[in-house]
Amino acid sequence: MAAEDEYEGGPDRLAERMAELDEELAEARAATLRQSLEDYDLDEEDAALLAGLNLGEEGIEYLPALPVVAIVGRPNVGKSALVNRILGRREAVVEDTPGVTRDRVTYKAEWMDRRFSLVDTGGWEPDAKGIDRSVAAQSEIAIDLADVILFVVDAMTGATATDEHVVRLLRKTDKPVFLVANKIDDAVHEPEAAALWNLGLGEPYPVSAIHGRGVADLLDAVMKVLPKVSAVAKHEIGGPRRVAILGRPNVGKSSLLNKAAGEERVVVNELAGTTRDPVDEIVELGGKLWRLVDTAGIRRRVHLSQGADFYASLRTSAALEKAEVAVVVLDVSQPISEQDVRIIDLVLESGRALVLAFNKWDELLADDARGGDRRRLLEREIEQDLAHVAWAPRVNISAKTGRHLDKLVPALEMALASWDQRIPTGKFNAFITELVQEHPHPLRGGKQPRILFGTQAGTRPPTFVLFTTGFLDPGYRRFVQRRLRELYGFEGTPIVINMRVRERRQRK
Repeated sequence: MAAEDEYEGGPDRLAERMAELDEELAEARAATLRQSLEDYDLDEEDAALLAGLNLGEEGIEYLPALPVVAIVGRPNVGKSALVNRILGRREAVVEDTPGVTRDRVTYKAEWMDRRFSLVDTGGWEPDAKGIDRSVAAQSEIAIDLADVILFVVDAMTGATATDEHVVRLLRKTDKPVFLVANKIDDAVHEPEAAALWNLGLGEPYPVSAIHGRGVADLLDAVMKVLPKVSAVAKHEIGGPRRVAILGRPNVGKSSLLNKAAGEERVVVNELAGTTRDPVDEIVELGGKLWRLVDTAGIRRRVHLSQGADFYASLRTSAALEKAEVAVVVLDVSQPISEQDVRIIDLVLESGRALVLAFNKWDELLADDARGGDRRRLLEREIEQDLAHVAWAPRVNISAKTGRHLDKLVPALEMALASWDQRIPTGKFNAFITELVQEHPHPLRGGKQPRILFGTQAGTRPPTFVLFTTGFLDPGYRRFVQRRLRELYGFEGTPIVINMRVRERRQRK
């Protein structure tokens, strides 16, 4: 992969040229570039994107929260096979992106032109001793966080005591529950599915997740009751901005929420991972109301530590669905861990704005006074482990004493303003034209990919689309991203740059 340095080419006058820009002229030039795209093969999606360019140039895009379908059931009943089957039905909207954790539990899926979030609760196997309790706890979370629940049972084994445990919980919910009788590979075995009527959850849906049998009928039925917009992860328009407070167990998330709320709102215990429920709290900070979501995961049981991490990941994904900006709390008295980085990567994957809160700063100052070298080590860790989020605002706080909590507000406001920021099409194309003139893309295989036209397709996070004649190196895309940040800020928000490689239309 080419290094970004390859595109540097020394200092340039990009900032000055953009400052001198005649915006009317830039819009006219962009319209000409847009017109020249007609010589290229465009698909329906391209046409829809380009047709919408004049809409809401100054506005903010509010994308409704996708409805959530959760898959629950004990281990080895075929939950993951069902997830794969549903995702593979159309090209799975699952990206194999470096840094995206394998523990990811929320996927974007599509059926009959309906998009939804699919939550897989089957990513781990608890030990046999705690299985009933664990599966029930996992199901409880899924019920809380979903609009529709798919309860998977191994029809060939029949309902077990663990299944009965989950059924009791499911009977109490008023959400739609589908009883999925899995491993019915052919019509001969269908009577096994019928036997599950006695669970009292209504009609069993006989399916074979491995072979795909019956899955289409199941999804058709789900679509009839699935809401258009999630009732669980609703994105209200207006009202207090929604902040998720994230971090690994015991970094001080609950202390931060309590300090902000000015009361003991969340049980704080030295035992890591004591918070069990996500708590939505309206608090006043910096003269404004904010909705804080505290999601500390779930009680960590020593013999189920792997499961507890999985629960925390499940809750984190759910919190991010609801939030607009995430505050990731890091404990400066401890080295930055792989788990810290994984949580930050979940935020990046969700496309939410990001603020890093370095907690227990008073302990760092005390260590400094004693001549310790924790601060020096921390700076090195930040440089090594958090280089990919160097654009995120950093706030040094002490959640326990409330020190510098007031600095959190400007950081949140800056991140949200960046998340909502839009660059007009004329200005963006002028930026791309100037950038490419100063730093052209290197030749690849004797050819030089050209950027034909660019536009900002959306906000929250800022998403740009480049129509090109060839594939742009990842290093070059990162270079474009970095220069965008240098000129337009975008502090506290991820930036997405998508490419559409298009070929010139053949003349008849």
